[in-house]
Order: sequence, then structure tokens, then C-alpha cells
Amino acid sequence: MAVLLALASAVVYGAADFCGGLAARRATAFAVVALSQLAGLVALLALLPWLGGDPTGADLAWGAAAGAAGASGLVLFYRALAEGVMSVVAPVTAVTAAALPVVGGLALGERIGPWGLAGIALALVAVVLVAAEDGPGSLRTARPASLVPALASGVLFGVFFVLLDRTGEAAQVSPLVAARVVSVVAVVLAARLAARSLSVPRPALPVVLLAGVGDMTANALFLLAAQQGQLAITGILASLYPVSTVVLAQVVLRERLVATQAAGLVAAGAAVVLIALPS
Repeated sequence: MAVLLALASAVVYGAADFCGGLAARRATAFAVVALSQLAGLVALLALLPWLGGDPTGADLAWGAAAGAAGASGLVLFYRALAEGVMSVVAPVTAVTAAALPVVGGLALGERIGPWGLAGIALALVAVVLVAAEDGPGSLRTARPASLVPALASGVLFGVFFVLLDRTGEAAQVSPLVAARVVSVVAVVLAARLAARSLSVPRPALPVVLLAGVGDMTANALFLLAAQQGQLAITGILASLYPVSTVVLAQVVLRERLVATQAAGLVAAGAAVVLIALPS
């Protein structure tokens, strides 16, 4: 069940990112992030009576810390996109975010069989291939200075996964309330400090709201997966989210799929099969 929940979170994360990307063409990134996260918080609060569970103070503290890490990661990610090349920033951030839960899970004493380890390694390769629109060769031309914020944002996204994994299973999705409140406040403050507009044009509102509800749904699916399964497995599966973003870009926007991304899709499918095999 944990594997299925983690895969579902990856699909929804990618769809939410796709919607957010479309909305960011009509509004500032800060506006899209702030409003979408607020929409996700409202949706979560509406469902909390049925999915809230019984959180402890520690569970809420882990959630708040995760929210701070996620919000900081978003700010750094957009800074990296502004200062660097997207074909470099995206794969560096994605593979860093994917690798950290694996390292964290193994450090916490998780034991994974040989098939699972092979699947994790292949999934890391798949993340790089799918996210690198210009191919992994673009990484060789990257300036070290542009890689620092990309790496930092990836670390913070990975920390978000690790911190959510520390919550108890009885808490269910309640820690996400603390996470989202902290992240909304942090993003709004960052936007104000950067003097960025938080207004969203009316035509873009439905897409922004869809992105926010989708992102919260993905967070909930990942949290439930992490509470039931191993972090190294659930974290790497959730990090395959660029796959669904790329597929949606092909179907909706008719974007061209380059050979590198096609190889990444195949590698991602093979990685899921390996991870799902019995140890």
C-alpha cells in the first residue's frame, strides 16, 4: 500500500506542478505559490474532521519544521531558476531532493533488498533524465555559482520529505496543517520583502486553485505512504513527479519529447518494477 500511495503522490505532485507552471505564465511565481498553498490549506481544513487523526505536539512540530523547509526550498528554487539555466536547475534540484530521503532512510536503519537498491539507483537516473530537457550534458556547462541555490533547494525539498516521515501514523494528515500554515506565512513574507505582487489575474485563478488542491493532495498521499512504509522507498517514488509533468506537457501542450526524457520515462517504469519486487 505504501508503494501505491507514494506513486499516487508522484502523479499528483507532477500534475500540480504542471498547473502551477501554467499559472506562472500569467502571474508572479510568489503569487501562484502563496494562493495555491492557501487553497490547499482550506481544502485540508475542510477534510480534517475525517482525516485528521490524533496528532501529538511532536507531530505538529515535525509538520511545522517541514513547512519551513518546503517554503525555503521554493524561494531558493525560484531564485535558482532566475539566476541559472532551467535545464540545469531542474535536474540538480530533483535528484538532490530524491537522494536525501534515501540517505535519511538508510541512516535511520532501514534495510532494503538488492532489487530495491537497484530500483532506487535507477530511479535517481530517471529523475535526472526526465527533468533535463537539454540532456544531462547541459550539467557539464553549468557554472558552480548557479548550482549552489539549485542544490540548496533540492536539499530543503528532501528535508521536507524526511521531516514528514518523522510523524506518527496515528496523526494521519494533521501535521500538514502546521506545515501549510508555516509555509503560507513564509512565502507571503518573502514576497513582501522582495516587493513582489501577490495578485493573480482572474483567468488564472482556476488553475492556481487546482494546483494548490493537487499539491496538498500529493502531500497527504506522501505522508500516509511515509507513515506506513520505508522512507528510502516512498521518498524516491514520490520524487518521480517530473514524469507526470512531462507526460502532461506532451498531451496538453504538445511539447516535443526529447530522447533523453523518453529514456527517463522508461527508466522510471523499470525502477518502479524493481522497487515493487519482493526483497
